[in-house]
Parts: sequence; structure tokens; C-alpha cells
Amino acid sequence: MTGFLRRRRWLAVLLLIPLLSSAFVLWLMANARAMPVVRHMEIALPFPPDAPRRPMTVALLTDSHLSGPDNSPERMARIAALVNGLKPDLIALGGDYMGDDKGGATYDAEHSIAPFAALRAPLGVVAILGNHDDRKHAMIGRRQWHQLFARIGIELLDNQAVRRGPLAVGGLRDIHTGKPDIPRTLAAMEALGGAPVMLSHGPDIFPMLPDRPILTLVGHTHCGQVALPFAGIVYVPSRYKTRYACGIYRDGAKTLVVSAGLGTSGLPIRMLAPPDVWLITIHPR
Repeated sequence: MTGFLRRRRWLAVLLLIPLLSSAFVLWLMANARAMPVVRHMEIALPFPPDAPRRPMTVALLTDSHLSGPDNSPERMARIAALVNGLKPDLIALGGDYMGDDKGGATYDAEHSIAPFAALRAPLGVVAILGNHDDRKHAMIGRRQWHQLFARIGIELLDNQAVRRGPLAVGGLRDIHTGKPDIPRTLAAMEALGGAPVMLSHGPDIFPMLPDRPILTLVGHTHCGQVALPFAGIVYVPSRYKTRYACGIYRDGAKTLVVSAGLGTSGLPIRMLAPPDVWLITIHPR
């Protein structure tokens, strides 16, 4: 009788292991499909003398990677409504709109950015491209990307700058698939005379920026996408490894914000690295 009970216990354990494993995988996938956390930050930057002395808010959305099973046009529509509800003055898109094949639906370039047409902000929406948006993945070049964004009222920046209210917003080319022209973009921002906000897909350009008051907004790292208990983030696709993995970094007078993004790359899972949207309040210095 004792042997029979022992065999039943082992059978129960053997049955429990795949059930727990399946539940764990479903939990990881549910994390990836969750609505993004809204993170807040405040910073002071030098406003132009003629600008109103009221704070400005910028919403940062990046790495949507529109593809199933973790992201869909319906989820992105909910995220767009969430961002509109935050009432930002300006919305910045940080690249990597194209998803990869993760066993679910995939979308072309036009449909990958279509959900952003619903975004609303008084100063509009600006965007840059990421490494997943290069010709190899998107099957189109920068000229076609400009045209697609223009159709939905979004300005795509490619080593360029625009003035939006009191802000001078620069947008760099992705460092992994192109050549970001930092001197040219900084010069264009200075000529515009606004509070400097730099948009880049990834954080590797941050050490290259001069030590002056400037806010840099990036994504690309997914905050590791999977962070381990106690060990934390162990890998991000950066030459600086995990130095600029996630969150806020300050180096002298310059500041970096690294977003976890909205979608996933590779496996459609997340652990201890939830998707996020940043709402940054910029005060006049």
C-alpha cells in the first residue's frame, strides 16, 4: 500500500510540472499583452525668452512592434486612447513599428503605423525610425516612410529638427542601421532656439552628446523584456550592455529616459519589465 501511494505522489508531481510550466508561459504572454504602465518624470530645461512660462508635457511611445500574438491594432487603439487621455502637449514616437513573425499576425509598414493616426496633441506628433524599420524588415526606404507618416499627419525626423511650441525637437537616424548626424541635428536644434529635446531610437548615442542641458528620449532596450528576480536585467541590445537599460539616467547636465516600449521582439513575453508610456513634464528653467 505504501508503494502504491508513493507512485501516486510521483505521478501527481509529473502531471503538475507541465501544468505549472504552461501557466508560467501564459503569464509571461499576458504580461506582454498588458496595457502599458504610465511613468512620470519632471525636468527643467531652458525655454526661449519669448516662450510662455508654463510647463510642457511630452508623451513617449516606442517599440510598438505591431505583430501577434502580443500586439494588435485593437490593443494599439486602446493605447492611443490612453495617451490621448493623458492630454500631452506633444507626442514622440521612438521607432520600431515593424513587428516580427512570432506565430501571429504580421503587418506591413502602412498598417504598422496606422493606429498612430488616432493620436491627438496640441503640438502634434513627431517620429523617428528604429532598426526594425530599415529596408530589410519594412521593404521600403526612408522616402516612403516619410510619405506614410505624412498621410496620417505625423512629421518624421531623420537627422533633422523642428520647433514645437517652446521645444526644439531633434530626431536622429538609428545608430544600428544608419548614421546619426549628431552635430548637424544639434546645430538645427540650436538654430530653432527652443528647449532641447532629442529623440533617438536607442541609448547608445547618449555618451556622444555634449554636456549641456538636453533631454534625450529613447527606447530599443525593452527594459530587457525579461528581467530576472534578484539578478534584474541581464541583457539589452546595446554596446554599453545594461548601462542604459531602463529608466532615467543623468550625466552632468544631460538627461536620458529609456522606455520599455509597447511591444516585444523575438518571443512574445515579458517578465518584470512591463510595457510603458512616459509622460514627461518639462518646466522652464
